[in-house]
Amino acid sequence: MARGCLCCLKYMMFIFNLIFWLCGCGLLGVGIWLSVSQGSFATFSPSFPSLSAANMVIAIGAIVMVTGFLGCLGAIKENKCLLLSFFIVLLIILLAELILLTLFFVYSDKVSENAKQDLKDGLALYNSENNIGLRNAWNIIQAEWKCCGVISYTDWHEALKEKVVPDRCCQEHYQNCGRNSTNMFWNRGCFEKVEEWLDENKHLLGTIGMVILVVQVGGCLSDKLFFPSPIFFFLPLSHLFSLPFFFFFFVSGCICLCLPVRQHVLKKKNTCASNGLCATNVC
Repeated sequence: MARGCLCCLKYMMFIFNLIFWLCGCGLLGVGIWLSVSQGSFATFSPSFPSLSAANMVIAIGAIVMVTGFLGCLGAIKENKCLLLSFFIVLLIILLAELILLTLFFVYSDKVSENAKQDLKDGLALYNSENNIGLRNAWNIIQAEWKCCGVISYTDWHEALKEKVVPDRCCQEHYQNCGRNSTNMFWNRGCFEKVEEWLDENKHLLGTIGMVILVVQVGGCLSDKLFFPSPIFFFLPLSHLFSLPFFFFFFVSGCICLCLPVRQHVLKKKNTCASNGLCATNVC
């Protein structure tokens, strides 16, 4: 019976990682398509010119493909080396997520201010011939989100050294409308719009983060179930280290899902994860 359970686990892990690998292929394909056909759309940041949407999707797709391939092939072949590599990749990703999330929460104000300043510096390159991608990106974001500049439309006055704004800042858009100071421009900055969008979708983002975390930790634990052999002698210790990561991300996701929750409810029991608040009507 134990052998049958392991066989079932093997094929379940294979199917899951096959789907995971196919998702990585899809992301990689979308990233390449964006890079080739939409090459005129670049990053907003002059400090990180390679940090474009296409490059990010390509990088994520490649990581997902490699991880899925290792897990898929390791499961079907029952190869200890491949499954060990699969575990190590997942553990590295978990550590990177923990470090990035911790740094973001600790230095969130500084990150926000640096991002605003970097975006403002990028506005000065709007009319340069070598930055058509940045111009197109700003035109699209301002037209779609009905915003202007980083903080407000006056950011363009400082960046362009004259009292003009891009035409996409006009509430009534027509050619050269941004040069008419009597026109009505969008007053809200795009940075504020992005923060507003993140706040409105924090529940969805929290759910996605929790699902990803469960999948990653589940992948690590499945290796231990597969091969309790000496080659995995360090896994029990590594699992002990991974449990705080799981608890940290799980509670963070619950906080995102349950906000706003009254303080006395949170104090009633230790955490949202331990008393099941997210499964009740409290949230």
